[in-house]
Amino acid sequence: MEPDYYSRLNQYRCMWVLVFFDLPTETKPERKSATRFRKNLLDDGFTMFQFSIYLRFCPSRENADVHTKRVKRILPGKGKVGIMQITDKQFGMMEIFHAQKEVPKDTPGQQLELF
Repeated sequence: MEPDYYSRLNQYRCMWVLVFFDLPTETKPERKSATRFRKNLLDDGFTMFQFSIYLRFCPSRENADVHTKRVKRILPGKGKVGIMQITDKQFGMMEIFHAQKEVPKDTPGQQLELF
């Protein structure tokens, strides 16, 4: 039988939470709101993938749900925000290009979570 550790951290159980957003930045208050939203994402362990796409690795669907709820609590008053959860297996199938040149994937390190 497979140890509990391996069954918990497999590519179908581990999740990635992706946050996509398009926030207005025309006025100073809008820029401040957008900056605060990005800072809150970083404080919750998200990493910038592109300027308006942030992502976070989660060891389980339950943990991904926790971080999704946190994002919902900090939604700015204006703009569009999308939240998507995908499995680690799906994330691993992503192809990344810089211009027309394929970029090798960075293998994320094991994230330590303290309770």
